[in-house]
Amino acid sequence: MVTEKDVSYVAELAHLELTDEERVRMLRDLNSILGYIDRLNQLDTSNAEPMAQVANRYGSGAETNAMRPDEPRPSLPHDEALQNAPVSDGTFFKVPKVIER
Repeated sequence: MVTEKDVSYVAELAHLELTDEERVRMLRDLNSILGYIDRLNQLDTSNAEPMAQVANRYGSGAETNAMRPDEPRPSLPHDEALQNAPVSDGTFFKVPKVIER
């Protein structure tokens, strides 16, 4: 079971500032998810085959695989990519700092 202390700790690790209402909702939602996982753990999966990939699991051929073929293609030239940058130092994109810690 997730506690308020757990929610506060994880929010701090993730650099999230949660309001009291968000903290309460997060606590309720996380405990609900864990409850559902407990229900799933009660299922008998002894006859289920282990699997690491679900693509092409059912059916045959490319129509069951939604991913495109992995084929090498030339990438955008460095100079051309930097032309799209609002600000660059000639080598890298320059962006504003967003993390203050």
